[in-house]
Amino acid sequence: MTAQTWLGVVVLTGSGLTAGVLYAVALSVVPAFRALSPQRYVETHKLIGRRFDLVMPPTVLTWTAGDVVAAVLTGHPVVRLLLLVAAAAGCAVAVVSQLGNVPINRRVKALPAGALPAHWPDPRARWRAFNLLRTGFAVLGLVANAAAVSHPSW
Repeated sequence: MTAQTWLGVVVLTGSGLTAGVLYAVALSVVPAFRALSPQRYVETHKLIGRRFDLVMPPTVLTWTAGDVVAAVLTGHPVVRLLLLVAAAAGCAVAVVSQLGNVPINRRVKALPAGALPAHWPDPRARWRAFNLLRTGFAVLGLVANAAAVSHPSW
């Protein structure tokens, strides 16, 4: 396999996994969170978040870096543009995650077990909005990568 082929595998796999995970969270996890009592939500959020926090940042960074490398190596302007759009989308996923979802996750995980404080500011609506935004960016990245890799000059 050529380096270009490997880069195609990396960017499609990474952006596909990211878009798929965030899409599944938007369709399934977020509605489930909304249906729970605040205390059950906190308990469940702590449980579910453990694995995503370890896997998703390196996945996003890997496909984003792969897009940048592939954009530098390609000689075709349309493919370069598509790869740079995908890289920008990956950066947007990371920024929204780090500035939006991650701070909320940290606050939820820092809550002690048991009853929540009086007037606890429920973050579920804000978390959902940030998740939908980053899901949109992830899907954009996947579409741009698919278009780049399927381009005849790839």
